[in-house]
Amino acid sequence: MAAFAITQAFAGLTLRGSSAGNVATSKPIAAKAHFGGVRALGKSAFAQRAKAQRLQVRAEAEADDASEANAATQATMDEGDAPRPRARGRGRGRGRGRGKPEGDGLTENVVQVQRVTKVTKGGSNMSFRATVVVGDGAGKVGVGCAKAREVQVAVTKAAADARKQMVAVPIAKGASFPHRVTVKGSGGAVVMLRPAGPGTGVIAGGSCRTVLELAGYKNCFAKQLGSSNPLNNARAVVKGLAEMRTYKQVAAERDMTVEELFAA
Repeated sequence: MAAFAITQAFAGLTLRGSSAGNVATSKPIAAKAHFGGVRALGKSAFAQRAKAQRLQVRAEAEADDASEANAATQATMDEGDAPRPRARGRGRGRGRGRGKPEGDGLTENVVQVQRVTKVTKGGSNMSFRATVVVGDGAGKVGVGCAKAREVQVAVTKAAADARKQMVAVPIAKGASFPHRVTVKGSGGAVVMLRPAGPGTGVIAGGSCRTVLELAGYKNCFAKQLGSSNPLNNARAVVKGLAEMRTYKQVAAERDMTVEELFAA
């Protein structure tokens, strides 16, 4: 049987087939499709092109997303290096911000935060009262107290008040007191301060210990003999430290030398 060829053009589609026998033979005819010079077997070339385009668009979108994520991560890292502002909350409790250094070389220590309520004709107004001790650890210390609607605002105002009320206190040899003193503060607070030898440490409790540590004392005794109010005891300690005098200070006040003072 002679070979024959079937060629049909329809909408840019060319089919070429060959078979041995008549056209009406029962044997299948092998067909090949050409689309714009691209040969496809079993699947349409248009479907393959569309799939390739979809994959390319998806890859470009993923690359853009990755670049944006890297830029966001770098911006977050840059923001983390910068100082963050103080958080403002309404929490309460004792010991907030202990030993927190500031830019001026002073250390703040929150001794107490209390919630107080003022009863008025229109109702009750709730606020917070903070007690803060500020010192440089080298002979200067102060106690401040302030109230505000928020805890952080109250602490900030109390720290500013403590800086205004800072006093210079004497530190004798061995980082202790020059002499013993018992001082009476307001509200029934009575505090006894006694010097100690090297290696003793700060033996005190409550707000007295905080004031002594921030003032720069390393070896001393302190005892609360009266009220247990932290604010009154802290102010009593500052009052007692301000009353102390060293030998050099007493000699200078009397226009004498230290040797003349001991010989008198």
